[in-house]
Amino acid sequence: MGKARVIGIGMDYSPTSKAALRWAIDNIIQEGDLIILIHVQPPKSDHTRKKLFEDTGSPLVPREEFREINFSKQYGLTYDPEVLEILDTASKTKGAKVVAKVYWGDPREKLCDAAEDLKLDSLVVGSRGLGPIKRVLLGSVSKYVVTNASCPVTVVKGTQFAN
Repeated sequence: MGKARVIGIGMDYSPTSKAALRWAIDNIIQEGDLIILIHVQPPKSDHTRKKLFEDTGSPLVPREEFREINFSKQYGLTYDPEVLEILDTASKTKGAKVVAKVYWGDPREKLCDAAEDLKLDSLVVGSRGLGPIKRVLLGSVSKYVVTNASCPVTVVKGTQFAN
């Protein structure tokens, strides 16, 4: 076993972010790695923890704590048993440690901030597969992150793995 790595996974609970989570666990997570599930909430969201951590993002929250419905409510996150089950399985079968971190703002910028702040060895994100017009109008989060993040980035395309 080599040095434990820090792997970030962008999570918005969409089918493509779940596919990215599954892909990372199946293909790159090794025993002892630290998985950081990175959530980025909209800048206008108003949840109890935002006032405390808006500038720096939340502290790293252990898997056991973010399993609690109260955690999801405090941070305005989706409580998703499917994601929790995937992470529980990764923890048990791969021996990976799992934590979560929440940021507020533009996902493009905050995912890049996370790569640097958390000293990620790798970042895995899903691609929504926007068409060319929507990509120009909305901007591609994955393209921005690939171009600007301080670590290697893997983009998992489409929903071929998502349920």
